[in-house]
Amino acid sequence: MKRITRRRFVEGAAAAAAAGIGGRGVAQAQAANRVGGFDHVALPMLNTGAMVAFYRKLGFEIRESAAAVSVYAGRNMINFHRPTRWQDGTFTLRAPAAKPPCGDLCFVWDGTAAQLNAWLDAAGARVEEGPVPRQGGRRAEGSSTYIRDPDGNLLEFIIY
Repeated sequence: MKRITRRRFVEGAAAAAAAGIGGRGVAQAQAANRVGGFDHVALPMLNTGAMVAFYRKLGFEIRESAAAVSVYAGRNMINFHRPTRWQDGTFTLRAPAAKPPCGDLCFVWDGTAAQLNAWLDAAGARVEEGPVPRQGGRRAEGSSTYIRDPDGNLLEFIIY
């Protein structure tokens, strides 16, 4: 019978842990990921006046700066970069090929389908599709309704 030295045992145990053998390696790797969700999304905007009016009419809180229009949905934010910002060749902290429309955003609606439709009608938004069943980010099935903003970005409202 071959004798295993302490050194070989430790090296083997370390290799097994790194490979996830023993069930702990993967769990430890996942525990190290401390991402709790999205803070904000940034998209280029083409028609500033129409976009601000549209999101205001839907009742979103809006803050404007020289570079962007920030639209708040609960504790999350969409930064719409103004055309002067995203068309500036020196502005590199963005997706280089992004041009309006390039957004596909899904919001959680905390009311009924009838309330959502009344809200969208009051804002003058045209429903493109829905309600239709969809699998959502909460790993559950919901019912989604789709509209477009003035730049053509797709907005989905899901009800769980």
